[in-house]
Amino acid sequence: MRLLDTRTGQFVEKDPRETRYAILSHTWDKVEQTYQDILDIQTSLSLKVREACAVARASSFQYIWINSGCIDKTSSSELSEAINLMYQWYAYAEVCYAYLSDVPSDEDPRAWLSRFRRSRWYERGWTLQELIATLTVTCLSKDWKVIGSKHSLSDIVEEITGIPEEALLHTRALDSFSVAQRRTTRVEDRAYSLLGIFC
Repeated sequence: MRLLDTRTGQFVEKDPRETRYAILSHTWDKVEQTYQDILDIQTSLSLKVREACAVARASSFQYIWINSGCIDKTSSSELSEAINLMYQWYAYAEVCYAYLSDVPSDEDPRAWLSRFRRSRWYERGWTLQELIATLTVTCLSKDWKVIGSKHSLSDIVEEITGIPEEALLHTRALDSFSVAQRRTTRVEDRAYSLLGIFC
């Protein structure tokens, strides 16, 4: 597995079963920093990547995995392998930082009309396995402040997603929830984003 060193911004290869790492879950912007961008020594890390590294570093994580930057999408074999292993990578991560780029930090996520409840992060196909696979999910606002965790907000996350609290907290099997409301940019990603959950 290719990880990003949170201190140096360099890639390292590590066994996910033997490495302590964080992982970033996010919805993609129109332009995301790719593996090739990060490899290019002339390109500095994007704000999103720098902030993710800073949050992970603050919790003593030396390594982080960010799907948009840690997978070489020009290699079809690497992309295929990553799609097949992604659920496991999220499951092995010690923490998943769910970056909700459309949620301000100054509102109560429990408020009925909060942006937290309406975040597009909850609708995207790929974020389903990211929410389910990792036991510890920390929700971050658009300015990278902690909103809460999957555990502390599990009742609200259940209301938003329809995923039973027991499935979110790994106390019940995953075959009892619906994925019908999830969206993906590409039609084929609907299937790919669910592979790790059901296979």
